[in-house]
Formats: sequence, structure tokens, C-alpha cells
Amino acid sequence: MPIHTLDNNYWVLETDHTAYALGVNTAGALVHAYWGERLPVPTDYPAAPDAIFHASFTGAGHMWPEEYVGLTGLKYVEPALSVSFADGVRDLVLQVVGGAVAGDTLVVTLRDAHYPLRVELHYRAHAAHDLIERWAVVHNDGAPITLERVFSAQWQVPIGRSYRLSYLSGRWIDEFQLHRQPLSPGVFVRESRRITTSHHASPWFALDDHAGETHGEVWFGALAWSGNWKLAAEVTDFGRTRVSLGLNDWDFAWRLGAGERFTTPACLGGYTQDGFGAASRRLHAFVRDNVLPHGRSPHKVLYNSWEATTFSVDVESQSKLAELAAEMGVELFVMDDGWFQGRNSDDAGLGDWWPDPKKFPDGLTPLIARVNALGMDFGLWLEPEMVNPNSDLYRAHPDWVIHFPTRARTESRNQLILNLARADVQNYLITTIDKLLSDHNITFIKWDMNRNVSEPGWPAAGDRQREIWVRYVEGLYRVWGTLRERHPNVVWQSCSGGGGRADLGILRLADQVWVSDNTDALSRLNIQHGYSQMLPADTMEAWVTDINAGRISLDFRFHVAMQGVLGVGGNLLHWSPAERAKAARFVAQYKEIRPIVQNGELYRLIEPSDSSPYVVTQYVNIARSEAVIFAFRRIGGGADAMLDGYHAIDPSQPAALKLQGLDPDARYKITGQGAARSGLAWMRAGLTVALGHQESKILRVRRVDDSGS
Repeated sequence: MPIHTLDNNYWVLETDHTAYALGVNTAGALVHAYWGERLPVPTDYPAAPDAIFHASFTGAGHMWPEEYVGLTGLKYVEPALSVSFADGVRDLVLQVVGGAVAGDTLVVTLRDAHYPLRVELHYRAHAAHDLIERWAVVHNDGAPITLERVFSAQWQVPIGRSYRLSYLSGRWIDEFQLHRQPLSPGVFVRESRRITTSHHASPWFALDDHAGETHGEVWFGALAWSGNWKLAAEVTDFGRTRVSLGLNDWDFAWRLGAGERFTTPACLGGYTQDGFGAASRRLHAFVRDNVLPHGRSPHKVLYNSWEATTFSVDVESQSKLAELAAEMGVELFVMDDGWFQGRNSDDAGLGDWWPDPKKFPDGLTPLIARVNALGMDFGLWLEPEMVNPNSDLYRAHPDWVIHFPTRARTESRNQLILNLARADVQNYLITTIDKLLSDHNITFIKWDMNRNVSEPGWPAAGDRQREIWVRYVEGLYRVWGTLRERHPNVVWQSCSGGGGRADLGILRLADQVWVSDNTDALSRLNIQHGYSQMLPADTMEAWVTDINAGRISLDFRFHVAMQGVLGVGGNLLHWSPAERAKAARFVAQYKEIRPIVQNGELYRLIEPSDSSPYVVTQYVNIARSEAVIFAFRRIGGGADAMLDGYHAIDPSQPAALKLQGLDPDARYKITGQGAARSGLAWMRAGLTVALGHQESKILRVRRVDDSGS
């Protein structure tokens, strides 16, 4: 049984290897007791902690590790919940009512001491993945209440340590940059205020005190939400560290009427003793098994026509590209922007989702038939949440966009954002896109979003306009979810100018993510490394394009992209026959290793850093019978390895590369590495991979029998 109840007021959630304990202390507060390695018996876990008196300036409630802090009293820590009652009172006194266990889920109910407000804290144990899922449900049993902050979870870690916070930051074309920062007393905030997850930060964290990729304790978590979010990492002056994660309270207010309830997004948390790599692998497995619409189904090699034709699309241009893509072994042909009504540049057409009759006088069917005849599936680009002022949709419904009536409507990329909080906007998109998918054999949709919010007004909502931040995302989920239910075989890609919307919420709808508009292979090594901290390779779409083709070899570009879901986006009309033939060999090789890359376990053997020119990743299949190693060298040797007339150590000769994840007792043979050796030998003694300037290699690892075959 994954959840144990002791004395009716103490609960232990156990997974295969970890445990999470909470209980009611002597003051009647729900407090955190333990999060770490699973102990032999339920009574081994520490008691619910109390706090000693410090001074009149600080109450005991400030000092104990409360599971879900309400804004009240002598507590000056970050609250998880703050409200305003109808009579103007803003003080929240939550008292424990009790807890109930049903299967893998614990629900602890809190109630305000005076007002008819209830809070249900949900805890679900995902035993096989060693993760705890948390969310909160706020019930109003009386007069209207205004929610001003409502987080999903507050994660407490052991007291008295000096923690380091790992987080992801960035911007457009520079997403998912990994940072590790020591925490000091105070509050460190990461957030999005952009109505999407954003390029600038990701709702993921990890805490450690002296952990590495393969060793040490790590506490980590991620939020399943695709809009504004907030993470507050707090260290108190009394040595406690906690991470609060949930909806952003910036410009947020939610009126909760009598009999209504508000449910927060879910938040996942986990613990491991085996470093950052193990933390990532647990999230990866959970996403594949519990989140993705099509689970562990293989994702096809695609070609996208954007860089070749931009807006100048028609049957002839796309057919020529499709023929070349098919010769290379591509399985999915995706026509990007420019195909719909009036779309010749980015200043017109968004919202009018039907084929442009000048470009496609017979509709899309002839092109789709041609692509299918070549043995490929057909995919299409859409940007459903956007509208150009120069469109039939906007001329008919100028009130459908997010706006303030007394302010100019700021255009970005010549477009405005449709207000998906409105049911009529949702219904229009569902009807229009459903018809497009019903009338055509389309198996893949690239769902894009190329701007962030401005003037976040919703005039029809009156004094409830600040609910738009949540209702917009709920509307997005309704539109996308309805279309997915009606067209279950369609694979959806989440794109927001690259990685602007990559999170556990959107991946319940989309199977893969366009990680960045930056397709430079050297830049992608860092971007993909950061992305891999949270999300698995089978969600990471990566293209081979013509960016820096004169400086970076085709081999290197393919090897980088083959670490995720392989795509090609270069202008094939400009590729030589020799380049296309080489690309065909890479595509064939990728299809061979695809099951290992897309569904295997990732080991980051050498991480991108300023101190080493090497980046090495390893993927191991679940059976541990095969593995693939991707090795890259980013900077050169020779003259650039000289320092004051002396030769530096040749960077083309790295230290022994120690593999991971193999069966220590089995024997493995590795490409170009001589005789078979035991898994333990490859993991302890390692191997050497010699690489020249901006060179890369793929090494296959295969388990062999005692005869070496």
C-alpha cells in the first residue's frame, strides 16, 4: 500500500524507493515531516515537527514547515493561499479537518476557523516513478470570496543545509539555459507573466547540496501548466528552505462564488540519491507513461518546408520538396506558414483557416495526395490563437481579441491574440479546425504562437477581467483537447516561436515540442541539454537546417538533431545530390537507433561547459541490451591549443569516457573499440573517443554473448 495512516493524523506516502511524510503537530497545524529515501517501516519516519518560541517578533507558525501556508498571523513566509472575504477580511486561519486515503491518493481537508472556505490538499503517489503529484482544490461554501494567490504546492526540504537551486532561463532563440545558483536567506523568484510558459523561464526546479550528475541528493519538481506561473525559492532566517510553485499571482484575482470550487494545476515532486541524471530520467519516464497522448509511440522523421519556401507555397513548390524529402527516407512532410486565405506575408490572413484559392485552386487535396503517393504522411502549420487585423475574422469580430477599449491594440508580428477565455472564440476555432482536419488526410499539426500578451483586457468580463490569465489557458485546453478527442490519430506539436510553451500541461495535448527557432547545431547542444533536465528526447523535435552550413558539417548537424525527434528543415533544392545521399544515410541510421533515442534512458556523460570542448550523451534501451553514444567536440586544437609558445594538452584526446546504465555483468561491443568487454569495464575503465575540430561521432553499443557475437 503506497499510503500509510498513523494515529489518524500522520500520513506517509511511499513510492518504490522514496517516501513523503506529513502530519498534524501539537499546535494543530499540518506540517511536513520527511521527504527522502524510503525507510523500512512506517513508524521509522520522524514526528510532525513543532517550533520553539523565538521572540515576540516571530510566531511559531513562521518557523515550522507548514504544508500549505495561509496568509495569516505572525507568519512572514511566502503563503500558498491568500484570499479576501466578502466583509474585507484578508486573514486566513486554516485548521485541519482530517485526511482520507483512496488508493494512491491522500486528501487532507483544511477549513477556515470562521468563514465557509475549505481547502483540499491532494497528494498522489506514483510509486513506479518515485514521484509525488500535488494539487489543491479551494471550495466556497458561502458568500463570494476573492482568491488572490493559490499555489499548487509548497515543497519543504530538510532543515539546516545550504542548498543550490537549478533552474532554466533564456529568451527567444536562446531557451532552456541551465543555471545553478546557491540560495541565501530571502526569496528568489522565477516566473512568467506572458500568458504562456515563456521562452524566458520554465516551471521546473531542482535543489541539492553537493550533488552531481551521477551522485548526491536532489529534490526536484515541475508544474503542469501552460500559462502564467510563479516559483518562489525561499530560505528563512531560521534555516528552512522551501519552494512554492503554482499559478502566478501577478495581476491575478478570481471570484469564487457560493458553491464554486477552484482547482490548481498539478505539481510533480521527486527525490533521488543518484544526482541530476536520475532526477531527469524519473521525469522522462513519467512523461512517456502518464502524460503524452500517444505514449511511447515512435515519432516520425519529418521535413518542414518553411526555410525553403517561406510564404511562397503552392502545389508545385511543395511537391518538388516532397519528392526530394521522400528520396531521403522522410516519413512526414509538413507544409508551414503561407497556405491559407490571403497569406502572402505575416501581415494578413491569420484567423482565416481555409486554403488560399490562388495558391491552391483545387484545395489541399491534390498536394496531400501527392505527398501520400510518395509514401509520406502530411502535416500542416497553424497559429489558431492569433489573428491579423487584415483578415475576414477580425473584420467580423474585432471584439474577439484581448484588449482594453480605451487603449491602442499593440500588434506584434502584425497580429493580435484571440481571447480564448471566450466561449464563442473557442467554438469558432473548434468548428473551423475540425472541418479542416475532417476534410483532409492531415496527420500532424504544428500549433504555433508567435507573440506574448499585451493590454490584457476582457471588457465583457467586467470586474472579473483578471481571471483572464487562467481562463485563457483553460480555453486553450478545451479547444486543443476537443480537437484531439475528435481526431485522436493526429500528432500535435507545441510551438511558440520555438520553446515558448514547453511544459507538462501542454504535453497532455501535444506529443512533441519545437524546442527553439535557433537551429544552429552548436547552440542546440546547450539548448537541448537544458531541455533534457525536465523533458524526454521523444518530445524534443530537432531539425537539420542550413544555418551555418558553411561552418558546421552536415554530419555534425545531423548528429545533434538525431538526439531527439529528427527533422529536416533546410532548402533541399540547394542541397547537392551528394548531400542528399548522405542525408538519406543519416535518416536510415536514425530509424535504426530511434527506439533507443526516443524511448531509452538518457545519461549526460559530459555536459556542455566552458571548461571542456566536449559534449557527450548516451541513450540506453530499457532492456540494457543496446545503447547509442553521441560525442561532440565544439572547439579546435592545433594553433588554438597554443599558449605562450607551449602546446596545451591536445583537446582531441579526452579523458576516459565512462559509460553508464549498462548491465555490469553483461558483455558489450562498441563501434571501433576492439573486443567486447563487460558492462562494468566500460563503466569503470571507460573508452577514449578522439575527435577533431567540430567533429562528432555516433557509437553503437551492443550486448553480445560469451562468444563475442
